[in-house]
Amino acid sequence: MNAHRFLTGMMTMLLFGSVIANGQKKTSAPAAAPAKAAAPAAKSTTPAAGKAATPGAATASKGPTTAGAAKAGPTTAGAAKSGPTTAGTAKAGPTTSKAGPSTAKGPAASPARPGATPGKTGTPAAGNRPAGKVPNGSHVAHAANGSSVRTRANGSRADVHDAKRGMDIHHGLNGNRRVVAERADHSRVVAERGGRGYYQQRPYGYRGHEYARRTYYDHGRAYDRYYNRYSYHGVYVYGYAPAVYYAPAFYGWAYNPWVAPVPYAWGFVATPWYGFYGAYFTPYPVYPSASFWLTDYIVSQSLAANYAAAQAAAAQQQAALPPDAAPMTPDIKALVAEEVKRQLALENQEAQTTAANNVPDPASSGIARMLSDNVQHVFVAGGDLDVIDATGTECAVSEGDALQLTAAPPADATAADLVVLSSKGGVECHKGATVSVALADLQDMQNHMRETIDAGMADLQQKGGQGGLPAVPASAKAPPAKAAFVAIAPPPDPNAAAEVAKQSTEADKAEQEVAGAVTSDASGPSAAAPAAPAAPPAEISLGQTIDQVTAILGQPKTVVDLGNKKTYVYKDMKVIFTGGKVTDVQ
Repeated sequence: MNAHRFLTGMMTMLLFGSVIANGQKKTSAPAAAPAKAAAPAAKSTTPAAGKAATPGAATASKGPTTAGAAKAGPTTAGAAKSGPTTAGTAKAGPTTSKAGPSTAKGPAASPARPGATPGKTGTPAAGNRPAGKVPNGSHVAHAANGSSVRTRANGSRADVHDAKRGMDIHHGLNGNRRVVAERADHSRVVAERGGRGYYQQRPYGYRGHEYARRTYYDHGRAYDRYYNRYSYHGVYVYGYAPAVYYAPAFYGWAYNPWVAPVPYAWGFVATPWYGFYGAYFTPYPVYPSASFWLTDYIVSQSLAANYAAAQAAAAQQQAALPPDAAPMTPDIKALVAEEVKRQLALENQEAQTTAANNVPDPASSGIARMLSDNVQHVFVAGGDLDVIDATGTECAVSEGDALQLTAAPPADATAADLVVLSSKGGVECHKGATVSVALADLQDMQNHMRETIDAGMADLQQKGGQGGLPAVPASAKAPPAKAAFVAIAPPPDPNAAAEVAKQSTEADKAEQEVAGAVTSDASGPSAAAPAAPAAPPAEISLGQTIDQVTAILGQPKTVVDLGNKKTYVYKDMKVIFTGGKVTDVQ
């Protein structure tokens, strides 16, 4: 009898404990569980008509919880087994400057998107194309020194590679021009028309990871963002690394449905950009959760920036969108909203990883994870990009276009295939086209979404309880915590703005010189057999051994030996080893 009572009592206690545990799970803030836990909004390449056509249709799931986050955090294949290192793609966050985007008077232009960093050497590829791919009808002329010019079938200049300056110039189908120069130490300058561009300082190390600060310039506004460099499929990419993280309660408030849908009056409805793109994008009438509000924030920010860039490039002459434009429908926006929820959950787990004094894994936070989790992720283009479709035709993608990943690329691929969900028509890729996007450009698209989400989160925390938005709970109002890698970053380069401005002038000279070189060489050997491209620049990364570095650069001119710390001095750089591994490159 006593044994029977004991067993009955134990079963009652276990049942009671299970109920309490389940109740706790329902109220916890979301953690970035594997992507399968965050149900994808679509299983096909195009969204199902009528599904999730209004906000709220996709908000039934409460999403992942923090229970067990320490063990269940997503990691990439081969990632360290110690805990949930979900990508520390840096976030510069919404609160790093007072000049962040604001919706009070319509979205400010979003950051100029980073140039591609393709190629196994991390050098920008001309035209942001995957290595080895050239659009139909192109003609490439080479100079003896490795410089080259690519022209399109209509004779217009598309790409110029200046081997002497280490510069790549791309003339976009939409009229923009992007100039990219990357140096051996991975510092970089990118300049576009309209006063947009950025200066990236040489990377610095923090706890075995390589970070870089970029100072962006956009119509007289300057702000910083941070990135974490990592290798995927042999390509070096820069994943966004948040400079600040919010409290778990704020991520939970933003992730889960609000008590009731709320209307919100955007200030951009009277702006010129919305007058032009009104047929392409319509805000939701009500918002059941922050993910839908952030979706409209992302799209509106992107379209405002695209309109400003087109005006600067004098490319937007038509009074309305071309007739073949394919607008961003509610179904497509519902897919974007689901992606926003995944990114919120991901960042929440990163915040917990950082709070535990660990460093998030950039690959797990970036496209390395997204291309291997069997989810058809949706991306919103954050900059002008010329790509190649399945027929080999070159077409454009611009800020505010939506694309969907349909399948993981092969293990040796340097690009991924995506389906275009929305298009502004004209020179842009048409809806339904399958296009090849370089991995570095795909990472930039994810960066754009994360950066803009962070800016929107800052607005939500500030504007909660105003304009119809629900009030932010007291537990979610804690100020964001700054990431440790920001504090040790080198100070901003005082010459950064001048470097960006100078780049456009240098590009004008480069185009003239290279065009003259390939013309004068047209009757020489390069006409019949193009000269082999210049050897790629040496690729030195943190963590490499002395043997690996000398295999790339050869023996140094001198060695400064301080015991555990050694400095190998080469003609154009210094490589610093600590404990036999690279810890800095100068």
